[in-house]
Amino acid sequence: MTTISDPVLVPAGPGVELAGDLVVPESARAVVLFAHGSGSSRHSPRNRRVAAVLRTAALGTLLMDLLTDREEERDALTREHRFDIPLLGGRLVAAIDWLAGRADTRELPVALFGASTGAGAALVAAAERPARVLAVVSRGGRPDLAGDALDAVRAPVLLIVGGRDREVLRLNEEAARRLRTPCELYVVPGATHLFEEPGALDEAADAARRWCAERAGTTTRE
Repeated sequence: MTTISDPVLVPAGPGVELAGDLVVPESARAVVLFAHGSGSSRHSPRNRRVAAVLRTAALGTLLMDLLTDREEERDALTREHRFDIPLLGGRLVAAIDWLAGRADTRELPVALFGASTGAGAALVAAAERPARVLAVVSRGGRPDLAGDALDAVRAPVLLIVGGRDREVLRLNEEAARRLRTPCELYVVPGATHLFEEPGALDEAADAARRWCAERAGTTTRE
């Protein structure tokens, strides 16, 4: 299988370009756009590991920074951007629109994978672009941060939570009750927030792969 891998710059507003890594398998049926958690970036080893698993199911992946270098520097001091869900959600919307304008991805629907606070931003973007978003996956996410956008999400949502991540599990249970779209809460037994326990992240990645592949109509390779 031929794979096209590109470092890209995603335009996200006047004077704003966000660095990303786009991988599009030749047989891709969808592209998974990643929204990392607070204080992280496109280099997140956990998200990169999940992305590699997703690509075995003929899914493209786009890992991108949600903040510019200058914003990252300021956020490291003030933490003012990492919880700015409208800002982060808007940048995911810009990335969805950018993918729609590329020759190699314009025909591909988008799935969103949000980790931690990125899940709130992913759900906001899904609500903004219902015609383009095929599915949403949240890993250890904060779907509650999406606020009223939860009511407008139309794509099916998979909420993956560690069984020992009790407060986040409670927040996900509440979000699942609010969602008006098909939703599954997948609990990884014994896992904590970062899924650092042996096998926990692999189980989460496999659940995400199945969820996205089923909705994109792809098959998986073990």
